[in-house]
Amino acid sequence: MRVGYGSAGGGGLGPESLTGEPVWLDLFERWLAEGVARAIPEPNAMVVATVDAAGVPATRTVLCKAVDDRGIVFYTNHDSDKGRHLATQPVASATFPWIAMERQVHFRGPVVQIERAETQAYWASRPRGSQLGALASTQSHPIASRADLEAQARAVADRFGGVDGDEPVPLPDNWGGYRIQPTTVEFWQGGADRLHDRVRVVRDPDTGVWDARRLQP
Repeated sequence: MRVGYGSAGGGGLGPESLTGEPVWLDLFERWLAEGVARAIPEPNAMVVATVDAAGVPATRTVLCKAVDDRGIVFYTNHDSDKGRHLATQPVASATFPWIAMERQVHFRGPVVQIERAETQAYWASRPRGSQLGALASTQSHPIASRADLEAQARAVADRFGGVDGDEPVPLPDNWGGYRIQPTTVEFWQGGADRLHDRVRVVRDPDTGVWDARRLQP
């Protein structure tokens, strides 16, 4: 299948483009790989939306760290805004805005915390500085100044032998991964004269069958 790019490339996306199990996975992985090959900035960046207990939405950009047939995974502090939102409203949406390729993919569905062992394996793969920074930050909570933040980070680094030390940095109890388990996935590809291609797949909650339909732009 030839998938065209940009406003001159519409018409390369249709319901027949979606194959595999689940039906969205093959095309999503292909588009992500093409984004990596084209060296677009942060191809795994996605805009994640959550809602608080009052139903007020909030969005922020995070990095997708894993994708498979179970969904898409990101990591954060459980006491952050999004962590607190997900504790009371365990649903989210995520959009990959591949603007340079005039493409985007949008996910919606329930969210679950991933297994601690999976989080531990990812934590061990992170750069030491990122581990120390995550441990030092009480994410989403106020702090008086940049100087206070840096002092807080230095104190944590010193506890574990410094930034260049080799003492293991422990996984914080309140830090871990979330998996969006999509029930709706939509692919969008730019086309000439606003005749963009949109294909949405929705999972039937009773049968688990995915229904793919073309949408008008």
